[in-house]
Amino acid sequence: MKNPIIKFSVLLALMFLSACKTENANTKENDTLTIENPYLGQKPPGLTPIPFAPGLISTEIYEYDGAFSKDMKAFYFIRRGEENKKSAFYEYKYNETNRKWEKSEIASPWIGRPVISPDGQTMHLGDNYLKRTESGWSELQKLEPPTVSNDSMYIMRLSSSANGTYYFDTYKENDPTFPIRYSRVINGKHEEPKALPKAINTGTFLSHPFIAPDESYLLFDAEREDGFGEFDIYISFKQKDGTWGDGINLGDKINTNAWEASASITPDGKYLFFSRNIGSDDFENVDIFWVDAKVIYALKKE
Repeated sequence: MKNPIIKFSVLLALMFLSACKTENANTKENDTLTIENPYLGQKPPGLTPIPFAPGLISTEIYEYDGAFSKDMKAFYFIRRGEENKKSAFYEYKYNETNRKWEKSEIASPWIGRPVISPDGQTMHLGDNYLKRTESGWSELQKLEPPTVSNDSMYIMRLSSSANGTYYFDTYKENDPTFPIRYSRVINGKHEEPKALPKAINTGTFLSHPFIAPDESYLLFDAEREDGFGEFDIYISFKQKDGTWGDGINLGDKINTNAWEASASITPDGKYLFFSRNIGSDDFENVDIFWVDAKVIYALKKE
């Protein structure tokens, strides 16, 4: 290639192709922060749990009870100890205009542990709930009897199936034996709550249930003799005859000698979210973890 003009032209062409490749690579990298990767731009985990969105969600203080909206365009969680606040309820929402996830405070102090109904129209917050409206979430509303709590007992976490059945804990101060209960919709109203069987209600501090939309399994946490530590996460599968199978410990990859609780599955069914105490006994540092949901589906096969 002796002609300097031809040589220069080839060089320009190579530089142009290199620039295009760089631009495409950058575009692809930036796209991971958009809704095409809906988990706040995070690289999904495998079969080993990792903290969710370090620096954004999981920090050096107390975060727990993460929940995605049905369309995966909003993430809700609770944080304690930030900016001299005892606790606050936050939302990361995807902005369609600038294609970014934006954080906002919904309530301070927090108003309950968020679990969103399968149809996406109700955000359950223990004893309370919000309804989806055209302009966003409604004002805070209170559960009606018979599932409403009384002065000596309250609901920490409530989850609903696709047919409207409630599953909830019934925490009572100084009483570690409170059971997990359920309440079906009968003739348009929720029936008087009933305790789930001993297959689930065995052990103490039975808390934070999460029911699958089709009621095929129930996640919960408890303190049991077969546990790995303070509190562990369990799963019970619905049997072919309609009964509940014995609670199965999720194993030493999920449960440690620390406190694990508040498990849930993302609306797309792909990931298990839960909270873990990684600090001291004073719960100074609790993070939200996530892991591939295959870890629970494999237990059903076993």
